[in-house]
Amino acid sequence: MTFADLLNYLQENSKYTVLDGDIMQTIAKTESNTYENPLMGEIIKHLFAAVNAADVNAPITRAQATTALGPLRLIYMKDDAPVDGFRMLGRIIHTIDGAFNDEALHEKYRGQK
Repeated sequence: MTFADLLNYLQENSKYTVLDGDIMQTIAKTESNTYENPLMGEIIKHLFAAVNAADVNAPITRAQATTALGPLRLIYMKDDAPVDGFRMLGRIIHTIDGAFNDEALHEKYRGQK
């Protein structure tokens, strides 16, 4: 799965707005801190940093994605962290798992044809 595929999956399968324009516009807004939802902007920034490339079509693995969000999880697991942020991050991580599960099932099914 590419980084772009993952963002598109999150846009289509989470209850949150992920894309603010196209993918490149979204990245630019997260990097300039002009993305509307600060936490989602941080999530996207961390995921993009995980691919270690400037290319939105670079591959990203489940391990890279979940590891990238680890520092944010620690912040939002603190007692004084906003509950809404904790819930949002948890739902996004769950949706990321779904993206990779769907991809694995698709590959398995395609291999049986």
